[in-house]
Amino acid sequence: MLAFVARIHAGWLKIQDVNADNQMGVYTAMRIVIPRETHPGENRVPIVPDTAKKLCRMGARVVIQAGMGLGAGFQDAEYEEAGASVETDRNALLASADILLRVRKPQLDEITHMKNGCIHISYLDPFNEHELVRALQEKGITAISMEMIPRTTRSQKMDALSSQANLAGYVMVMQAATHLPRIFPMMMTPAGTLKPANVFVIGAGVAGLQAIATAKRLGAKVTAFDTRPVVAEQVQSLGGKFLEIDLGETGETEGGYARELTPEQVDMQRQAQKEVIAKSDVVITTAQVFGRKPPVLVTRDMVEGMAPGSVIVDMAAETGGNVEGSVPNEVVEWAGVTIIGKGNLAGEVARDASQMYSSNLFNLVEDNWHEEQKAFAVDFDDDILAGCVITHGGEVVNTTIKNILEGSA
Repeated sequence: MLAFVARIHAGWLKIQDVNADNQMGVYTAMRIVIPRETHPGENRVPIVPDTAKKLCRMGARVVIQAGMGLGAGFQDAEYEEAGASVETDRNALLASADILLRVRKPQLDEITHMKNGCIHISYLDPFNEHELVRALQEKGITAISMEMIPRTTRSQKMDALSSQANLAGYVMVMQAATHLPRIFPMMMTPAGTLKPANVFVIGAGVAGLQAIATAKRLGAKVTAFDTRPVVAEQVQSLGGKFLEIDLGETGETEGGYARELTPEQVDMQRQAQKEVIAKSDVVITTAQVFGRKPPVLVTRDMVEGMAPGSVIVDMAAETGGNVEGSVPNEVVEWAGVTIIGKGNLAGEVARDASQMYSSNLFNLVEDNWHEEQKAFAVDFDDDILAGCVITHGGEVVNTTIKNILEGSA
């Protein structure tokens, strides 16, 4: 195996040539750069000051772009106190990074500024961003996709999709409560008794379960449905009623996601939940199939069957929507029913979302950190990295994404 050592910035860079037998390469993470997020409306930040301190203690040199933490309420001085340095030149930061930590995917023109062989960790949307994946491949960047972290016991602490979905579930209920012209709990007063609101949650994954729990805490009567009968017990443990619909064979993927339904099964689900939707004050849809367009589960006639003043929150609006008539990042009204299609729900509580995402990133880095070499190891014998590394060494190494790209070529 070839190896050499070079001086870089304030630390040592050790690179081991990739061995065809063990598929392992070791890279430095001496200069970890966190640029400011530029996506409109994105206030989450990749790293909070406490995490910056931990990275510095591991031997990394942490550099942030000036103002990086402001969206979540963190000042530059807090990062400097944690041991990080602050710089202003964005392009110079991108060019100097051994590791880039971000929330959102990079812009295509930013990739040209990155150095060959750097490690880029963020959400990437690799199922749809084919041009981006190709650009990362051609630049020789090791691109790690946070949404591709496998769902295993060991990876739970790195699972950004779940941590952000938890917050999204809470936010959806709060948005519904804000727009609903009545309260959630039952209230008995000398002036009379107010009945509790009826809430129907479609999809009992991480976001759906948190929505159920939040709505129950607010005093609503909650009914929920999921194509995976195995989650019925979880719904009931939170105080919700599970809607039984016999769709035949459904189940879940190895990663714990709901399997895509056939068109016939989708129609069966629509018909079975139509009456429940008509009686609901609030409907929250969280049904998404990983890497695919979400199914439309609430049709226009179902919306029209709800009482005026009712509210629907469509978590999947940005990726195609579960609800006919929902508009990405907008609140619209149809037949007297308010339909909320806001995206980046976790970003509505940016400080908490940043803290959780920052923890996910740190756990990923720490888990793959060579303490003696002060380096991030890319080891494809590790099941987590094997699942979430998209490009490496000038190749698309994720089999699923590679097959998609070859099919679209």
